[in-house]
Amino acid sequence: MDARAIIVAIRNRQTPDAEALAWFAQGLANGAVSDAQAGAFAMAVCLNGLSDQGRVALTAAMRDSGDVLAWDLPGPVLDKHSTGGVGDCVSLIAAPVLAACGAYVPMISGRGLGHTGGTLDKLESIPGLSTQVTETRLRQITREVGCAIVSATGQIAPADRRLYAIRDVTATVDSIDLITASILSKKLAAGLDGLMLDVKCGSGAFMKTPGDARALAQALVDAANGAGCPTAALITDMNAPLAPALGNAVEVAICMEVLEGNSAAAPRLVDLTKALCVHLLTLQGRTAPEASAQVALALSSGEAMDRFARMIAAMGGPPDMAEDWRTHLPTAPVVGEVMAPDSGHITAIDGEALGLVVVGLGGGRRVETDRIDPAVGLTEMIGLGAPVTRGQPLCTLHAATEQAATEAARAVQAAITIGDAAVPGPLVLERIG
Repeated sequence: MDARAIIVAIRNRQTPDAEALAWFAQGLANGAVSDAQAGAFAMAVCLNGLSDQGRVALTAAMRDSGDVLAWDLPGPVLDKHSTGGVGDCVSLIAAPVLAACGAYVPMISGRGLGHTGGTLDKLESIPGLSTQVTETRLRQITREVGCAIVSATGQIAPADRRLYAIRDVTATVDSIDLITASILSKKLAAGLDGLMLDVKCGSGAFMKTPGDARALAQALVDAANGAGCPTAALITDMNAPLAPALGNAVEVAICMEVLEGNSAAAPRLVDLTKALCVHLLTLQGRTAPEASAQVALALSSGEAMDRFARMIAAMGGPPDMAEDWRTHLPTAPVVGEVMAPDSGHITAIDGEALGLVVVGLGGGRRVETDRIDPAVGLTEMIGLGAPVTRGQPLCTLHAATEQAATEAARAVQAAITIGDAAVPGPLVLERIG
């Protein structure tokens, strides 16, 4: 086997066989494939694609590049995954909600990718918390708390860990083949009984059109079900930030408000979280009304908050996160409002541009070695369709310096279109599977 031959084949629009892709995945895991070769492979796949069989073979190869977990628990092992958007912190609420409903959620998540925030980066804005745990500790937290949101251990899909980081800095994120293999290699290695996928569509998503989102959702569902994991997907709107906060600590703060029972703090976030959890529980045989009542009770009773706080403590975070979270989350030294330059209605929001604003503030990475500032971001984001008058705040900006705040304010204004009245579309566009 030769990495160059595999790259040449894909460059020439040929799909390497399963054996070659398995060798390449092992090379990613053990270092036999160089960073340059990994980047060239990712670019070739991004430009030319793989066949359906090649996509499944790459997924299986990356899954099998490390350990595949097996569980013996008194409830179903479930998970959800988003393909990435802005203001999307569903996982931080969904995992404890599902645990409160009797499921077990060993959620292996990722870091920021391109303009989208990463669940692990958000969690690690909590002081003391580490998402890097051993497999033994992952099993212990999952059994005792019901949920654990962690990075892939060195033994879980190591090929994906390597390729994921390279994709982030080589402009090879938006490939159906690479996204499918990346998501499912980690998820299927976790030994799940059910998986719910949230495939984003719109200006803040990698998939900008319904057709592209549907193609990705179908590829994911087909590959996961073909591997024996009951899976469905929702195609959801990402033409506006899901939560009114974009950043790391600021998104954790919104989740804490929701877990405290304040659904009005982020209604779109709450609605989508409930929809994904209900659909996932119905995959395990519960009726929709039964699942809906259980999810609502998990939030209103405080049980989901208790599970989340216990998970935070088990991962090294503060033991009193539920009661005193406001004092634990970091805050930025420069906080100010971004004003509307005109009057009218919010007719369009460039979510990708807003995500890049957060990256520019230091809340994401431009290169692999960048350190994230957990405190920066945007809060109180105005919603799509909302009326606005000149000089009214569009959002509140949290920055490390005055200069960064000034630059970010201009970029936020450029990302938001003010015009005639507009009616936002539905949050859930379609279900696949």
